[in-house]
Amino acid sequence: MKKILFFLFSFNLFMATGQQEMALYGTAPIPNSRAVADRESIDSSDSPMRYSYYLVSRPTLTVWLPPAGKANGTAVIVCPGGGYLHLAMTHEGTDVARMLNELGVTAFVLKYRLPNDETMTDKTIGPLQDAQRAIQLVRERAGEWGVNPARIGILGFSAGGHLASTAGTHFNKPYIDNPHKTSLRPDFMVLLYPVISFSDSIAHRGSRDNLIGLHPSAALIREYSNELQVTGETPPAFLVHAGDDRIVPVANSLHFYEALQSNGVPAELHIYPKGGHGYGLYNSTSKDQWPDRLRNWMDTNGWLSRQ
Repeated sequence: MKKILFFLFSFNLFMATGQQEMALYGTAPIPNSRAVADRESIDSSDSPMRYSYYLVSRPTLTVWLPPAGKANGTAVIVCPGGGYLHLAMTHEGTDVARMLNELGVTAFVLKYRLPNDETMTDKTIGPLQDAQRAIQLVRERAGEWGVNPARIGILGFSAGGHLASTAGTHFNKPYIDNPHKTSLRPDFMVLLYPVISFSDSIAHRGSRDNLIGLHPSAALIREYSNELQVTGETPPAFLVHAGDDRIVPVANSLHFYEALQSNGVPAELHIYPKGGHGYGLYNSTSKDQWPDRLRNWMDTNGWLSRQ
């Protein structure tokens, strides 16, 4: 019954919105992938209106187009969180795509591969490959979706924020085929209660363990501690965190913001006293909501003006 309800919900959503889900790599082989059975599963135990994906090994990208006449040419790739264990696809994915559409932004929800030694040759790079491929795909097919290829951002929650910030700090290291030398650099980053650091003191150990293993080398920890990878080329960033976050300490956003400032990268940081972790679009402890602040930031930087 649960699967039937989810199917009906998904079908009705598709018919109402006309969104398009596509295989991220098209008909080409998925890089860094083992030939194993697809064991992807969906958990909607809380509600058929809220679901997560597990064991993702076939990545997809779903296009969410703004209402007719409202598109401004900006695109954002959305990376749901879930500790690199699952993907919180509704409140950190599709709900966010709708919010972006209301701003005139074309949204692309990324169902990225979840790191797994059974499905990948090197699980540490699998999610980053998918984020780089999403940026490449949107940039190369920008005209098809009415997108300005110089206005492509990336947004992520929690571990999805780690993925987004990795894409924003590791773009000079291509992990996918890139025959056209397409820029893999996002033009801006939006990071919501993000996992940033894998250092022992502030890491979200679940995300770290799932991505780089239980006994990672010091070099691997440093490589994926993104506050240590910021340079002057890192794209501008908008960060949101709650001071009482007990899952991903607020120090993650603070350290990243400080690194951006030290390298002359424009950044805006909003810290709410309360809210905890995983609240998605709406922090119920505050009358001030981050999507309003995001709209102001994007508007100030020219990303909401018509191209």
